[in-house]
Amino acid sequence: MDTQVYLVRHGETEWNASGKYQGCTDIALSKEGIIQAEYLKKRFDKSFSCIYTSPLKRAMETARIISENTGATPIISKELREINFGEWEGLTVSEIKNKYPNEFNNWKTDETSADLVGGDLSLKNSSIRSTNEILRIVKENKGKKIIIVAHGGIIKAGLLGIFQWKLTMYHKFALGNTSVSKLNFDDDLNAYLITLNDTSHLPSAGTL
Repeated sequence: MDTQVYLVRHGETEWNASGKYQGCTDIALSKEGIIQAEYLKKRFDKSFSCIYTSPLKRAMETARIISENTGATPIISKELREINFGEWEGLTVSEIKNKYPNEFNNWKTDETSADLVGGDLSLKNSSIRSTNEILRIVKENKGKKIIIVAHGGIIKAGLLGIFQWKLTMYHKFALGNTSVSKLNFDDDLNAYLITLNDTSHLPSAGTL
């Protein structure tokens, strides 16, 4: 029996709305983010076996809303925390480009490590962390329907590792707030991508 994994990005925060890199800065959901999480709760409709979450507030609150009245308690995993972007946290893309032009260009184009200015030090490090944790959760819950609530960056980093994509693929797709990306794993842990960035539970939204 396949193991179903739903990789869920948290609801919107004020920093999301203003285009700032959040990383490990612990920002809570905005009012809009809470509304989005409520839509997500209706989408899953208590139909899952277990739920894991990043320890950051925006993910934990999203997971709490999804799991309300289900009997499931979100399991906190520190390995699901967002990429630590170091000195870039709190800055917009434009600000990062202006202040760190060479480092940002390397981050966008390097296929070996994609170094960061501090924090997790590289996209490669983050990809290894995310991939290992997703696979660990799958191994411990074979045949189940699993929700993993985390962050856009670390989910994308995990997909890079699971499917052995080049690091530059990170910059070629987006994951919206409360988006759902579904993976099926067979008994040998071979992964199949079923949906990517599905936000069809939100008004005027869809799937890529």
